[in-house]
Amino acid sequence: MSESKDRLLLFIGSYAEAADPGIYVYELDVATEQFRRLDAVSGMKNPTFLSVDVEHRKLYAISESKAEDGERTGEAVALSISSEDGTLTELNRIRTIRPSTSHIQRDVASQFVAVSGYHGGNVGLVKLATDGSLHELSDEQQHKGHGADPVRQDRPHPHSARFSPDGRFMFVADLGLDLVRTYAVDREAGTLKPISDAQTPPGSGPRHLAIHPDGKFIYSINEVGNSITAFKYNAENGELNAIETLPTLPDQYEGENTTAEIAVSSDGRYLYGSNRGHDSIVQFSIDSESGRLALVEHVSTEGGHPRHFALTPAGDYLVVANRDSDNLVLFKVEQESGRLQFTGHTATVSKPVCVQPAWIGLA
Repeated sequence: MSESKDRLLLFIGSYAEAADPGIYVYELDVATEQFRRLDAVSGMKNPTFLSVDVEHRKLYAISESKAEDGERTGEAVALSISSEDGTLTELNRIRTIRPSTSHIQRDVASQFVAVSGYHGGNVGLVKLATDGSLHELSDEQQHKGHGADPVRQDRPHPHSARFSPDGRFMFVADLGLDLVRTYAVDREAGTLKPISDAQTPPGSGPRHLAIHPDGKFIYSINEVGNSITAFKYNAENGELNAIETLPTLPDQYEGENTTAEIAVSSDGRYLYGSNRGHDSIVQFSIDSESGRLALVEHVSTEGGHPRHFALTPAGDYLVVANRDSDNLVLFKVEQESGRLQFTGHTATVSKPVCVQPAWIGLA
């Protein structure tokens, strides 16, 4: 029997009809910087966002379905990752919250996944079974109100949820309400309790969150206002307190833009965000004491509408998913400065929305 060898896999979610491939698995060969497709899985409508459980070889995806009454409903799908070749096999799927979901995130203990309902103004907590399959929707919370922008913020729009490093709290970025809501997670009961709200500037529209590796700061990328808000995080009570908000665009840029994804380097020194319209990755340096940001540069994403990007686990590469140009783009990360350099390597993927890199042991 051959020994397993860790290989860097990329799990990609996309916009797709159920009959067409929607989730892709690529290998990134770090020696040659080449992409190689290993699998493409159909059977899910718009499996845009994914969450990977490396230890248990599981992948969780969102999907769209219809309930018995014919109304739209969100779905969560659990898949296993083959130890032979990295291909995916569906374990099970369950209906979650209505009318759809926009994001999925696993907690560190692999006991729950959180799903966010941008269109329904709701968030859900889903219990996982011991074998990693989806068990049940154990709680749902409905947000209420509106924000400052009458078009984009006429009602609540929870876009994403992230668990705290210790799993005690869940943070929800609500684009429609200009806030990040902290929920306490009752792990025994499988329920959520709202405990505090941290405001972003009016009309900013928080979309996705990144947690600093030292656990002291959380950053929100704000889709409507094209900005990033830094928060001080109190791990005792789950509260967030805003530090500052900075623009993601160059001063001279006057075109259309919305932001999308945000990430912090594993050493905590740099933060990255994506601009859709300007089609760039913005890089900031992070002050380790205050959590404040300082602009470093903007780099072209070599494609259109960078809906998502991710740093590889070692932090040596950054992969951008450009939805409108149907490509993955590979950047080398210069370790000292954090600056990005286009490698010249790309891969063609239809309407990519999410890319999740992970080292997986394969035969």
